[in-house]
Amino acid sequence: MRASFRKHTLKFNFPGGTSRGVLTEKDSWFISLWENDNPAVVGVGECSIIPRLSIDDVPELEEVIAQTVEVINNDNFQLSAFNFQPEDFPALRFALECAWIDLQNGGRQLLFPSPFTEGKAAIPINGLIWMGDFDSMWQLAEEKFKTGFRVLKMKVGALDFDEELYFVAQLRRNFPEIELRLDANGGFPPEEALERLLALAQYRIHSIEQPLKQGEIEKTALLCRKSPIAIALDEELIGIHLIAEKQKLLQYILPQYIILKPSLLGGFAASDEWISLAESLGIKWWATSALESNIGLNAIAQWTFIKNNPLPQGLGTGSVFGNNIPSLLIVENGSLMYKV
Repeated sequence: MRASFRKHTLKFNFPGGTSRGVLTEKDSWFISLWENDNPAVVGVGECSIIPRLSIDDVPELEEVIAQTVEVINNDNFQLSAFNFQPEDFPALRFALECAWIDLQNGGRQLLFPSPFTEGKAAIPINGLIWMGDFDSMWQLAEEKFKTGFRVLKMKVGALDFDEELYFVAQLRRNFPEIELRLDANGGFPPEEALERLLALAQYRIHSIEQPLKQGEIEKTALLCRKSPIAIALDEELIGIHLIAEKQKLLQYILPQYIILKPSLLGGFAASDEWISLAESLGIKWWATSALESNIGLNAIAQWTFIKNNPLPQGLGTGSVFGNNIPSLLIVENGSLMYKV
């Protein structure tokens, strides 16, 4: 087994505003795997980092990637014996998992063959409205609606709440038929969260992701019981890797939904554990990308399709970057498709 890596800095087409700040660029590392006696077949996976959110967002990450590649390139290395724990660097674990699956399937970026990868089926997705001033957000909402999106996801929690509430009211008034999802990224103060949710509820909100900061477990559990809007856990899942701890968290908080970002959770096997536990408790889920390039997005989309989840997914981030990797993924009429 042999490996290599290269860094790629993705440039946003527009400033990506969230409650954690504004992003204009972000780094990814592409990990390649091949067998020494067949170097023409190469599996590729992406280690994607979201600044100030990913556990892997540490200064020594590239050194860790280089050390991992060096270990793989050791003549005595056997992948089956490679004990790289996801709690250390979940995005790197995700990259290695994707590269390995890709390699086993011929190195064609065809990780999970299905009707989706044959171009015969599509994945419904939500259109994302980034934070910004009223006019830019409104322009984006109109554009998403005109291009066929019937599910919109709006970032909240960083601007003045009255302004956000007014914007939500205008969305509901002008687009009465859309499904409206909100994502607070932990931006609501605990003492104001329920009041804000009560105010938002009049506008038929489908759900809100992570209203409180990660770690506010007791307050989040109480909010889930009182909220008039369904609550989805997102950041709350990051950093929890033991299956017993996953079960404990879900049983205690009992959210209506969980959001799965394989790059942040340690890969597909780790995400599958969350799905199994959630479904056993009657908790629904959907998957979203974590601002990966088209390499990571392609892998996540293929995995998501084979899960047979009918809910619209959060996989519409391929057009965010101006220097993205060429891809067969396209977005049409509010759905993600594979162009073959």
